[in-house]
Amino acid sequence: MVKILHKILEFLFPPACPLCDTPVSTHGELCAACWTEINWIENPKCVKCGYPFPADLDLGGTPLCPVCASDMCELDWIRSACVYDDASRGAMLPFKHGGRIQYARFMSRAMMWALRDVKIDADIIMPVPLATRRLFKRGYNQATLLARPIARATGIKIDHDSVRRKYREDMGHKSARERAENIRGVFSVVRPDRIRGKKILLVDDVMTSGATFSELRRVLIRAGAVAVYGITFCRVVRAI
Repeated sequence: MVKILHKILEFLFPPACPLCDTPVSTHGELCAACWTEINWIENPKCVKCGYPFPADLDLGGTPLCPVCASDMCELDWIRSACVYDDASRGAMLPFKHGGRIQYARFMSRAMMWALRDVKIDADIIMPVPLATRRLFKRGYNQATLLARPIARATGIKIDHDSVRRKYREDMGHKSARERAENIRGVFSVVRPDRIRGKKILLVDDVMTSGATFSELRRVLIRAGAVAVYGITFCRVVRAI
């Protein structure tokens, strides 16, 4: 019966690229043209934070970016599927602010692909929390929409409510220092019993300066977490 309903839905709503409506074979897939427009992060990249290096560099088997070589990366590791640029922004902003929640399907698939070179030994998958005020205004937490398919694919339980977030003004145009100051103290662990002794994979849509991940890791480690990892759909890449 489920298969019949699925066939009917595909007949009524043929699969199409979520970004340009070009016909594709499966719902949630990008067409070839849109796929090639996005700057996917591949090797060589930093083995800890996933920072992409120029393709023609031979950096050996375990390359580290200057930030991670200086032991300044807060997370145990972090990965991102693509670079935040004009192409990925065309998907990210409508997904985050415009209600295009169907984009979560191809974004989460890309994030799973980005995790292919790390050992996923997390006990908990945790979407980065959204402040209640912002959640009511937006109607959804985009990190949760990305985390659910990853949790289903890995079989790792998802945790929505062990950490809460206070409302702060948007950080869109702040410097890295301002972001770090703005995010300080916004997270609080309300269920430390769920955190203690656990390895946690944080999920978010985009990493800009890393301030959100750093602050969330700080409160999780203080609550007893033993490791904190991260995965995003895209990341800002600045010269280092």
